[in-house]
Amino acid sequence: MTTATTRHSDRRISPVFLGILAVAAVTGWATWTGYAQQPGVAVFLFVTSAWVVSLCLHEYAHARTALHSGDLTVGAKGYLTLNPLKYTHALLSIVLPVLFVIMGGIGLPGGAVFIERGRIQGRWRHSLISAAGPLTNVLFALVCTAPFWLHALDGVPADFRFALAFLALLQVTAAILNFLPVPGLDGYGVLEPWLSPGIKRQVEPFAPFGLLFVFALLWVPALNGAFFGMIDFILRHLGISALDQYCGYDLYRFWQDTHELCSVSR
Repeated sequence: MTTATTRHSDRRISPVFLGILAVAAVTGWATWTGYAQQPGVAVFLFVTSAWVVSLCLHEYAHARTALHSGDLTVGAKGYLTLNPLKYTHALLSIVLPVLFVIMGGIGLPGGAVFIERGRIQGRWRHSLISAAGPLTNVLFALVCTAPFWLHALDGVPADFRFALAFLALLQVTAAILNFLPVPGLDGYGVLEPWLSPGIKRQVEPFAPFGLLFVFALLWVPALNGAFFGMIDFILRHLGISALDQYCGYDLYRFWQDTHELCSVSR
């Protein structure tokens, strides 16, 4: 791979990211210890800030892989600082994914970094750049689910367990959606270098609407049920029960009354 050189300032971690990380740490601690008077608020802040951290790491993985593949411009663009405000569309990158989490409990692919593909040689490198982001979500999901499949939850407060289960659900949905071979998503980016120029030209006009197309399909009840059935299947095999998933989302939406079943489980 190409030896990458950037200025130190281009790689300095942004105070914005450190602030978000601090919120995740403090509210995670408050959820664990029960220090917060309103546990739902602490869970909301913990899951939301941790979700934004994962979005930053997703885009950092794209940028870092591009850097080592030959695009030395990613540093000057601020992509290596983990600052979400440096993304191509800050609103679409952060605000929209958070709104989707609040409204539907689904990990919307966020973030956007502009990679100068002309600087990169080799189809495998292009594919790896696209795959790096969702692979980060997979890794994040494994970290979140590790206490469940390692059976290491004895003594862990129920609120923290529920929050971790919901965060894992977001990571799994984000990974699966990102890996779909739909124009505009990372899954298509993995395949694109291997397609003929003619197919690329035919598909290119649909790229801006790929994500909208996917979510339109998820409004179809049968497809929605199949999608979340697959998510539930994966999480169950990682040790997270349907109750943990449900109560995590229930607790996250603190402005609603907590379901009696979740209150008993706590």
